[in-house]
Amino acid sequence: QVQLVESGGGLVQAGGSLRLSCTASGRTFSSGTMAWFRQAPGKEREFVAAITGSGGSTYYLDSVKGRFTISRDNAKNTVYLQMNSLKPEDTAVYYCAARPTTAWGAVIRDKYQYNYWGQGTQVTVSS
Repeated sequence: QVQLVESGGGLVQAGGSLRLSCTASGRTFSSGTMAWFRQAPGKEREFVAAITGSGGSTYYLDSVKGRFTISRDNAKNTVYLQMNSLKPEDTAVYYCAARPTTAWGAVIRDKYQYNYWGQGTQVTVSS
């Protein structure tokens, strides 16, 4: 049984930082793509960032470029999202997602292309 478990969410003031972690169990995703999505109340779940199996390619939502950094440790089957300069509009439930194969382009940003999801972790940024 595959499980993705997120941690690291919380309440932070605008301009602050948080680091999210997501550890997979039940299978390895070292050759697949791992990603972070988020969903604010009343809104669709949106793509935030993704990283390919080798870690050689990363992709970001335009509004988080330069503030968020995605990385992974394949030995630990874990993906991270370092979030700096947080803004109130970053407030959402953040979800980890994984697919066992690589992806690129529009596919990597499409939530329907991911097979596995975590339960989500709340990030709240106060102004």
